[in-house]
Formats: sequence, C-alpha cells, structure tokens
Amino acid sequence: MSTPAYKKLTRSISFVAVLNRDLKLIFTSNMVGAFGDGLFAYLLPYYMKETLKASPVEIGILYALVSLAAASTLLIAGTLADKYDRKKIMIAGWIAWVPAPLIFAFAENWIQMLPGMILWGVWLGGPTGTAYIVTAADKNKLTLTFTVISASWSLGYIFSPALGGYMAGTVGMRPVFYASLILYALAGIILVFISSQHAPTSGQEALRREPSTKLLKTGNLAMISVFFAIVMFTLMMFRPLVPQFLADAHHFGDIEIGVLGSIAFLGSAVLGVFLGKIGDKWRKEYALATSMILCSLSLAVMLLTGNFYVLAVAFLLAGSSYLGWSLMNAIIGPLAPEHIRARWISIPQTIGMFASVLAPYVGGILYNISPTYPFIIAIFACCIIAAVACARIFEK
Repeated sequence: MSTPAYKKLTRSISFVAVLNRDLKLIFTSNMVGAFGDGLFAYLLPYYMKETLKASPVEIGILYALVSLAAASTLLIAGTLADKYDRKKIMIAGWIAWVPAPLIFAFAENWIQMLPGMILWGVWLGGPTGTAYIVTAADKNKLTLTFTVISASWSLGYIFSPALGGYMAGTVGMRPVFYASLILYALAGIILVFISSQHAPTSGQEALRREPSTKLLKTGNLAMISVFFAIVMFTLMMFRPLVPQFLADAHHFGDIEIGVLGSIAFLGSAVLGVFLGKIGDKWRKEYALATSMILCSLSLAVMLLTGNFYVLAVAFLLAGSSYLGWSLMNAIIGPLAPEHIRARWISIPQTIGMFASVLAPYVGGILYNISPTYPFIIAIFACCIIAAVACARIFEK
C-alpha cells in the first residue's frame, strides 16, 4: 500500500521526522553516547565498592564531584557557545568524556578515580546543545524536537546496562570501559558532520558583556531560574532513592529493579513524543505540567502496591520524570536573546544543577526518617509545579 494517506501516516509514526538533518545527527550522536554511558554507569557504584573497596562516603564524594563539575562548566559552556562555533563546543564536550572510562579502567583505588569523575562531569553540551536546537529547529515543533532528542538518551539507556552487566560478568569491567570510550569518541565524530552555528555578532553588545549576575535582572530570568531549580530539586530528591525503595519496601532484586529501570527509560522515549505534541499544539508549560502529573501518579502507585505488573505500568509513566530538563529547555530556549542565547540558558541550567546536587542529600535525610517521606513530598511538589506551570508565569 503506497497511497498518500499511508505515506503521511508513516511519516507521523516516525518520531524523528520532526528533525532536520543536523538534528538527526545530534539525535544519533546522543543515542550512541548514551549507549556507551549506560554500559558502565549502572555498574559503576558496584565496581567502586567491590573492586576498588571504596566506602559509601568515598563513593558519595566521587559522585558529588561529577555533579559539581557539571554545575561549574555550564556557565563556561554558555559563554564559549556564544563566542565560538557551537558545533565545536558540543564536540569538545564528548572529547572531555573520552578519557574518563580509560581512567576508570586502570584505577586501583577511589583516589585514582577522581580525575575521571571530574571529566565525566564536564557538561559543555548543556546550554550549547539547547541553543543550537532552538536556532536549528522548526519553531512550530520546538517542544516535540526537544523531547524527541531527549528520547535519544533514553533509547541509548534501555538495553546498555544489561549488556554492560553481561560483559562485566563474562570478560570483566575493562572491556566495558573500553567499549564506552569508543562509543563516546564515535558520538563526537558524528557531530563533525553537523552544520556550524554561531551566535549573531551584531546585537546588544553591552548586554553580551554583562556579568551573569546582572543578566538575572533581564526579563523574567530570575523567576525562570528559581522555577528550574525547584523542578530539578524535586526530581532529583526522589529519583536516586527509587531502586533502594523497591528493594526495601517491595523486596525486589537486581533483575526486577533493572527491568523497571529499563521500562522507565522506554516510557521516557514514548511519552516524549506525546508530551512534545501537547507542548506544540497548546503550550510548552502544559507539557511540563502533564509530565509532573504523570510523575506524581507513578510515585503514588509505587507507594501503594508491590505488584510487579502494576509497577511496570507505573514506571512507564515514571519515564516522564526524565523529560523535566528537556521540557524546561523548550520553555526557556525561545525566551533567550539570540546573541546571548547559550549564556542566558546556562544561568537557569546552572542554578538547576546546583539544586540537583543538594537534592539527594535532602532526600536521603527524609528517607532515613521514613522511606515514604521523599516520595510523598515529591507527589505534592509535582502537583504544585504543574499548577504553577499552567499559570503562564513565563509569558513576557
């Protein structure tokens, strides 16, 4: 069957159809890099504990360094992306990750992991990629573009943890790290073929030279930054605790927890298309609100039942929690002045990232009081975020 209606339906089913050539290459790069990341990321804490004999405190220090490195590099990335070719900054982001798995492979103790964890935290692609996408995308399909590109990460993570675990069990962790290194490099090589993109050289030069603290006074950037921080704090307060809760409250093992994690990533990819269409047809804020409501619903189900099959559906909905970053970027990206877009975007991203550094500690304190507390608070917080998003607070 090859009727025009059939062809149109086929195009609509292909969720990457919304992307142009450059954005398809970014999608592919992210998926390849995420697959490489997923090979070892799920196993890394276990590797640190069992092979390197790191204590929980030492493991916490290593992961805190990753988050701090990410938060510290966002503003730098935004400044560089407005001054130089955004394509090159994104490639540099992958180059920074390439040595990390090699360092992990040869580390003999947790101290030797430090430089690798810092490099793993470097995040030059955050504001740079957001600015590139906003400029390159079809403005009428911007939300869908962001959620589809976000889905590329989820697709990369669906199967790679299982493959990484299998490889680690059969040939050891070093080949896993080597494979990740190769995939990181391949992700960067793919970006060589996208078009160059520069911020306009003309425009408000005085504003371009303003320090980031003064930029917070322009438009509603301060309010957006606070809201971004609240969203990220809420999501990161409960997300790292989900596997522990499944083990403690429902007595699930590694296999069940891993399967539910894969289902959540699958849900992120599927729901990304759905939420993207909501954002483009109505408002981007409505897509964020829907994401938060679905997240709230999934957490409520997790608290109420330990039935694996019911939880599988709930975790499919929980995939919406992985879309918070991309949906916020879809909202703030078009608000940024083009000539300082990357740096403007990097401000709420940085504030949001610092909030996400603190959130797991708060969640851990609440969990020690009662395992249900972080999730109950997150349920109500997600509902409040959804209500605030629908209030159109971002309109100029």
